[in-house]
Amino acid sequence: MSGHSKWSTIKRKKGAADAARGKIFTRLAREIQIAARNGADPNS
Repeated sequence: MSGHSKWSTIKRKKGAADAARGKIFTRLAREIQIAARNGADPNS
């Protein structure tokens, strides 16, 4: 019965991809927050 549990297969792949994407966005947001705290001048 190929395709019987198609959603569970998609859910597993999507969960892993979403976790990786979330990790990247969290890292970028943290870097932006640190840069904003250190000063507004982008040349420094």
